Amino acid sequence: MLNLHRILVLVFTMALLAASAARAQLTIEIVGGAGTTIPVSIVPFEGEAALPLSVTQIVGADLARSGLFKLVDPGSMRPSRAEDVRVADWRARNADAVVVGSMRPIGDGRIEVRFALVDAVKSATLANQIYTIAPTQLRATAHKIADVVYEKLTGAAGVFSTRIAYITKQGPRFALQVADADGFEPQTIVQSNEPLLSPRWSPDGNQIAYVSFEQKKPVVYVQSLLTGQRRAVANFRGSNSAPAWSPDGRRLAVTLSRDGGSQLFLMNADGSDVRRITQSAAIDTEAYFMPDGQSLLFTSDRGGTPQIYRLNLASGAVERLTFDGSYNVTPRPLPDGRGMVFVRRDGGRFQLATMDFASRQVQILTQGPIDESPSVAPNGKLVIYANEQGGRGVLAAVSTDGSVRQRLVSPATDVREPAWGPLPRT
Repeated sequence: MLNLHRILVLVFTMALLAASAARAQLTIEIVGGAGTTIPVSIVPFEGEAALPLSVTQIVGADLARSGLFKLVDPGSMRPSRAEDVRVADWRARNADAVVVGSMRPIGDGRIEVRFALVDAVKSATLANQIYTIAPTQLRATAHKIADVVYEKLTGAAGVFSTRIAYITKQGPRFALQVADADGFEPQTIVQSNEPLLSPRWSPDGNQIAYVSFEQKKPVVYVQSLLTGQRRAVANFRGSNSAPAWSPDGRRLAVTLSRDGGSQLFLMNADGSDVRRITQSAAIDTEAYFMPDGQSLLFTSDRGGTPQIYRLNLASGAVERLTFDGSYNVTPRPLPDGRGMVFVRRDGGRFQLATMDFASRQVQILTQGPIDESPSVAPNGKLVIYANEQGGRGVLAAVSTDGSVRQRLVSPATDVREPAWGPLPRT
């Protein structure tokens, strides 16, 4: 029987090699929405028609894509300030909330963007903000507005201003790309004729760790998104794989086989001070820090089959978390630390599932047949992952309660290994 490390490398590498297609921008489609949605109307901002980009269209697309909102046509009503909103008119249109605003040039090429969010049910202004921006910041500002609306109406942080990373393949070339969370403005970070795997964002969003086979073996690199500079932080004898950042960004957990078997190691983010933290005779891999930085989740076959464990970094104690089934891998903790998302195999189908740590209750989120590489949004509400359609890799997303489903479409392109970036720091 193939050991766990060989299985993981084979699955990821063969999946990436399976297709050759042109690079394309990702677009997101809703394929299943929440049972209850919030009706919100977004009034075209006063003055935006003179600008090259419609902020209100982007805000509307963000909210609709979340699956939690229903957009209500404002009709001919065009208020631009909170005090101009006559809530009775909007309640007559069955809108629970209204977004209004204005945009005007203020000199030096800058634009003043004002927006307000009005609760039409309680007749209250929930947000009233002003942004002074350059024209190149219109899209980013629209995402910020959508984040504010999302948070005020749901109580959870919005993630429309975040970014995602993923791996594509075009002919013989692999590429690590970064795009906005809605798939727009993709940028190529690194390209190679050899496979690229396991992109992982630093907590500040300025660096990405990843694995490259360009030296004909897996080597872990860290690359700055600000300067483009990169360095090999794990290039030891044998395999170097599965990087994961500590919550403070100072350390990396990696899987190394330099001692003869695949085990977990900790190192500083610059590759110094390498020390081994597991001592089993099994395959220990896929480490991921818990949000408090005090423990790691990881995958191991030390019990005979691939299962998920938790390692206390202070005491070295190891606790097994999964017992149901013979294959549970790729743990990803939820941001609140109360549970995790992982991949389980059931009857030959690879599916995403969640586990609540307190109750050990497991909920199946997807149906497979090949769902892998989950990455949790920083608000804990969505999980982006890779699956297959028609023999090529595609990306999809599902809410952590299973109610909302999305498909990230990139025609004729093989896309794998998604990673959701952190919330932007203000």
